[in-house]
Amino acid sequence: MYTLPKIERFNQDVLSKYHIYNSVFITLPFDSIDNTGVLLPLFTETCETGFKKQETPKEIFDFFSNKYLNDASETEKIDLMFRFIQYIERQIVLFDAIEDAAFPEVNNMEGRGSLRDIKEKSDAKEKDDELIEFLENFNVRTVLTAHPTQFYPGPVLGIINDLTEAIRLNDLLKIKQLLAQLGKTPFIQNEKPNPYDEAVSLIWYLENVFYATSGEIVHYLQKNVLQGNAIQNQLIKLGFWPGGDRDGNPFVTTEITLKVAERLRTSILKCYYVEMRNLKRKLTFSGVDTLVSELEHKLYRSVFYSKGEIYITLDELLSQLNKIRSIIIEKHQSLYLDELEALLVKINLFGFHFATLDIRQNSKIHDAVFNDVVNYYLKSGSDIFPENYFELSEAEKLVVLSKVKGNLNADDFNDEITKSTLESVQAIKTIQERNGEFGANRYIISNNESALNVMETFAMIRLNNWENPTVDIIPLFESVDDLQKAHEVMEQLYTNPEYSKHLKARGNKQTIMLGFSDGTKDGGYLMANWSIYQAKIALTEISRQYGIKAIFFDGRGGPPARGGGKTHKFYASLGPKIENNEIQITVQGQTISSNFGTLDSCRYNIENLLTAGVTNQVFSKGQNELSAEETGILTQLADLGYDKYLSFKNHPKFIPYLEKMSTLKYYSKTNIGSRPSKRSKSEQLDFADLRAIPFVGSWSQLKQNVPGFFGVGSALKHFEDTNQWDKVHDLYHNSLFFKTLLENSMMSLAKSFFPLTAYMRKDPEFGEFWQIIYDEFLETKRLLLKIADHKSLMENYPDGIASIQIRERIVLPLLTIQQYALLRINELNKENSGNEELIKVYEKIVTRSLFGNTNASRNSA
Repeated sequence: MYTLPKIERFNQDVLSKYHIYNSVFITLPFDSIDNTGVLLPLFTETCETGFKKQETPKEIFDFFSNKYLNDASETEKIDLMFRFIQYIERQIVLFDAIEDAAFPEVNNMEGRGSLRDIKEKSDAKEKDDELIEFLENFNVRTVLTAHPTQFYPGPVLGIINDLTEAIRLNDLLKIKQLLAQLGKTPFIQNEKPNPYDEAVSLIWYLENVFYATSGEIVHYLQKNVLQGNAIQNQLIKLGFWPGGDRDGNPFVTTEITLKVAERLRTSILKCYYVEMRNLKRKLTFSGVDTLVSELEHKLYRSVFYSKGEIYITLDELLSQLNKIRSIIIEKHQSLYLDELEALLVKINLFGFHFATLDIRQNSKIHDAVFNDVVNYYLKSGSDIFPENYFELSEAEKLVVLSKVKGNLNADDFNDEITKSTLESVQAIKTIQERNGEFGANRYIISNNESALNVMETFAMIRLNNWENPTVDIIPLFESVDDLQKAHEVMEQLYTNPEYSKHLKARGNKQTIMLGFSDGTKDGGYLMANWSIYQAKIALTEISRQYGIKAIFFDGRGGPPARGGGKTHKFYASLGPKIENNEIQITVQGQTISSNFGTLDSCRYNIENLLTAGVTNQVFSKGQNELSAEETGILTQLADLGYDKYLSFKNHPKFIPYLEKMSTLKYYSKTNIGSRPSKRSKSEQLDFADLRAIPFVGSWSQLKQNVPGFFGVGSALKHFEDTNQWDKVHDLYHNSLFFKTLLENSMMSLAKSFFPLTAYMRKDPEFGEFWQIIYDEFLETKRLLLKIADHKSLMENYPDGIASIQIRERIVLPLLTIQQYALLRINELNKENSGNEELIKVYEKIVTRSLFGNTNASRNSA
């Protein structure tokens, strides 16, 4: 029997089941959702009909209430809106669970992009030796961040997990119980989580998903590609930001950093203990049983009876397990050897650290801290810094900074930020002593603009009595200007004798982080992506010139506007001019739960990243290089898109539109993350201080998705108008990079719905501005369909567009309610009615509707 096409598998295993289980959900009795299940389908139909007739959200809801609610008061209407919100949130959870359960059926787990696929390609092309060499030198590092784009509280995530399993088993009784539980479980958190709470919730994914999946992937490769030999290279690495990311988050303290590191260590030891306990039931032979019992006992004490003490070292654990392995091979016919080696694989991957806790702080904070430190030394009469330090040129400061050493005491400073920043360096040392070097050995400088930013951090670390730090200092380049001069900054560092000596001690490797989110916010979609691509080429060239291996760490979010989308295709498209020995990416919010939330999805996506590297360096080595003409076309497109985006960003109504017509200000009211929604405490909205997540998320809530397409249509139209269309058409069909870039933009368009806000075109203040956005949307859609030779968006991903369309239909009533509430707020403010309580109620509706809208898109912010 032939396998059904992907769209048919989706319809059978996702769409049909959703309709069945949603009908079950509708019939369940809930205290607060009595007749909601009957009214909601009617409201959905009213919304669809109303928007086709170009009615406003207010007209749609008023028509519905007049027809079905029998002269309802405003209070009764509001009550129904809240019930609709509650109901739709749970429908989204149901759809998430069904899609997760069907993941291995809808996606071919052994097909293109899988490990089996690369093994068979390697055999067919006789590239086994090249594949083995690649695996010994390549790494994938997924770094989990606590960026606030996940609106599900912990109990709901637990229900999704259980519901997914029940749906997979077709256990109807269990499904009904879980749906009933879902109806009674709150979806909102009364208080913001602190950074430790965020860490604990993400460690759940490490313990329950990444631990097993990463181990299985490496174990499979050892058995099937390396003929049973161990991979000496740490092929899969995990990174972790909650508890270490201080940029703009004053709630991350040294105490929390140390507490998170301890939790990570305890969690990995608990994983080892569980496996050891299972092995104990199997390794019952003479000469082995006592060794196994001893290890189990020491791990047990380290997990359950420890107050910070560890009763076994990593070296001892590995030594004893290898001793057991030898005995099993020599005396017991290798019985249960496979299970033992699976544990050894995981220990080699995760050590006693589980994931590396990255420390991050903003360069502007470092400037202030360093001024404090220099003043401290000058006042103390120390000669570490010259008296005229602040008058020196940047080049002269770099010379001074490369020579400083000291033994600072954080308690000698009164300023809290200075104190905590210096303490963070001491925390790294403490974590390395307890969890091993990989526990915390990376310091990221966000908003890095110069070599001085890096050398200040380097000097700050060395002034903490750490002359030869076992820490990688990672500059994060974010703005278009900073990306374009990043190679010059790195050359200054490579030619600094002390920093060069530090790099030599670190294996002549330099990790460089590049920010997609802030790049898009700063320069628009085309310019941000092309600037990062060009920066990687320039950084690779300058690094190779000085004998340094550049490692790129991509700060990506969920949607295309923040570097998301078909991510693995970007890595498969990189040519020989871009260093690609490691793929390092941030994973956050719903992207964690949607792409790495289950064993199947995690395996699928990590394998895709691994095989992207294999494709690039083994099967397509030397290919994917853009010609001079293609580079010129992309540069011209980026410049045209940048000009269009800049004129849009500089429009006098740009900031007021976001403030008055979007949900921007409501992000700070959601209790989903510990981090403030903007960096400064100023009441006035400053674009530079605005974080990328609420910026991109606000456009998504409007269903306009501006950061994912604006400027693309105008750039392509230039080539159409100047009779050069064949150039961009050929580029799309010949360059995987350009094709992926535009396909991701199509995804942004597919998630847009302009009828929702069409009423704004008549707004006296913002009508013209709305029309600018809509015109660019129409032009981008027309030209993307033309360049792809498509009749509809994403027609080459029928299952993807089907999933988007179902999710968009589920949330259409929610979007309508949100816009209705925003309109009512504006009306009440204009009336000066003084009805502050009613305004607060509608503001609460806007905030609550944020949750479902974001979760439904899974990666919209």
